[in-house]
Amino acid sequence: MAIQGALPVEFGTVFPHGAYALGVEAITDFETKRPQTDKESGLPLWAVDVIDADPEARGKAKSVKVKVAAEVCPTLPDEVPGLPFRPIEFESMSVMPYVDDNGRRPRVAYSLRARGVKTPGGGGSRKAAVAASGAAKDGA
Repeated sequence: MAIQGALPVEFGTVFPHGAYALGVEAITDFETKRPQTDKESGLPLWAVDVIDADPEARGKAKSVKVKVAAEVCPTLPDEVPGLPFRPIEFESMSVMPYVDDNGRRPRVAYSLRARGVKTPGGGGSRKAAVAASGAAKDGA
């Protein structure tokens, strides 16, 4: 089969109504208790908790995690005043289908990955990786 690994996908295909970030945390390997790393880049993985803005999304489809490979924790866009979450877009997304057999019946599920985060609507890009100095700067 010609397709190997994750499939590239546009942000608007995955989240046509937009998405909101709730927070971000490091992904830790369950067995070793060490930071989990991306197999391709070797960079640490971070999980961004996301709410799908699609009014039709329900249950498990409403809240997902998007994995971002980056040297340091990605900087999320600013909060919208009066709301507890942040509008977000992901750069260079990919999707990996897999079989989730943790329920009563196996189902096809999807693992989402991205190379960076940014403010929606063409705002400044906030790359997941920052300068070696460790000083995260807003590109906006």
